[in-house]
Amino acid sequence: MNEKIKVKDVTPVKVEKPTSSVKKPNYSARSRIYVRAVEGIFENIRRFFGLIFLGGFALVPWIPYDGQQAVLFNIAEQRFNIFSLTLWPQDLTVLAYILIVSAFALFFVTTFAGRVWCGFMCPQTTWTFIYIWFEEKIEGPRNKRMKLDQRKMDADKFIRKTLKHIAWVGVALLTSLTFVGYFTPIDQLFVDFFTLNTPFWIGFWVIFFTVCTYGNAGYMREIMCTHMCPYARFQSAMFDKDTFTVSYNPTRGEKRGPRTRKMSQEEVQAKGLGDCIDCNLCVQVCPTGIDIRNGLQYECINCGSCVDACNGVMDKMGYDRGLISFTSEHQLAGGTTKIVRPKLIGYAIVLTLMCSLLVWDLASRVPLELDIIRDRNSLDRENMEGFIENVYTLKVLNKSQDEATYTISVEGLQDSKFYGDQQVTVPGGGVYTLPVSIGVSPDNLEVGTQKIYIHVSTVTAQGDTIEVSEPTTFIFTGV
Repeated sequence: MNEKIKVKDVTPVKVEKPTSSVKKPNYSARSRIYVRAVEGIFENIRRFFGLIFLGGFALVPWIPYDGQQAVLFNIAEQRFNIFSLTLWPQDLTVLAYILIVSAFALFFVTTFAGRVWCGFMCPQTTWTFIYIWFEEKIEGPRNKRMKLDQRKMDADKFIRKTLKHIAWVGVALLTSLTFVGYFTPIDQLFVDFFTLNTPFWIGFWVIFFTVCTYGNAGYMREIMCTHMCPYARFQSAMFDKDTFTVSYNPTRGEKRGPRTRKMSQEEVQAKGLGDCIDCNLCVQVCPTGIDIRNGLQYECINCGSCVDACNGVMDKMGYDRGLISFTSEHQLAGGTTKIVRPKLIGYAIVLTLMCSLLVWDLASRVPLELDIIRDRNSLDRENMEGFIENVYTLKVLNKSQDEATYTISVEGLQDSKFYGDQQVTVPGGGVYTLPVSIGVSPDNLEVGTQKIYIHVSTVTAQGDTIEVSEPTTFIFTGV
């Protein structure tokens, strides 16, 4: 009982952390990226898709259809014309289906082939490469551009810089005018803008989008991809070990090191070198300025420029292509890529379902809408004929692009009388407001409310019948 319990000293030992003698800044300035031109299969594919995208973007608003602009998103009149289809705010489900289909298409493609949307079809990437092309043609290749920026301003530098910015502003202005031309008649827009007769707000948006395009593609470039675009952040969450991404094969490439073309394979192996000659061309052609040899990074947009550059070097060295390639994590580890897998199948099923619903919604869409507003100032009234009347305001919306004559009738009341026009003509895309009243003999009514239907129909020039019936109530107070 008198024995003392031994106490162990567990006082933590203070560990001194080493401090660096050089104080690093919290934020480092952005280094400008001088993108080097490259040729290859993926560069050709990117140019092909870029040409299709640019061609479609530039030509679609100029296509005429039935005497008007084929594609016109008229926000002022709250209607979107897409060839023979006219969409209204009431057609919100169509927009919802389009957005859902677009989202799942992006999910499906990203799961299968990584960020190929960003590298081959994204407008930011397309316009950035257009600006780089002008930069290269006016200021010269990468090394010349770097030297040009380092030297003091002289006549040659001033002329080149001025020409470059004129080209950039010209591309931005044409882009802005084309984009705004989707929301206002484009032929009149060009005439009004260059004759200085543009309305204030239209002119404001043209200048606004010009500045945005000039700033994004000319100056911000990779900042849009790495810091502002949400796709750069969430797309990587859809990757798995079977997703095809631009990857470097370290097993084959390491140890890196320069060598001459005359060195035999035995000499290369004796030095412990891999196939990577450390030329840094993969870094120089990257539009976001990363080194793909450091592994997969969120800045990588899967454009394949480094693949083309590396394949060109491998050809010159007499090595096999594919040191940098579109491959999967499983394949890099020596396994086999599984093309068909549950996640990809799931995205495909949902995408197919959403596409089917979109097609069904468009196919079953009726180009006619009827809104009924009941007069709430009086529940009912007795007219000079002794009939009980209810008053309504009908709004007939012609959602087609052609003028149509509609016939209006009432269903659900015995021996009812319709007071008002029973035939109205509504222009394409127009709304006709019609005040009407419906009368019924009190002998055919019971006190309370009764559900009735107002029916509107028309026959098209092709002989098709278009009709809608909307419910409303008929009230008889009995007083």
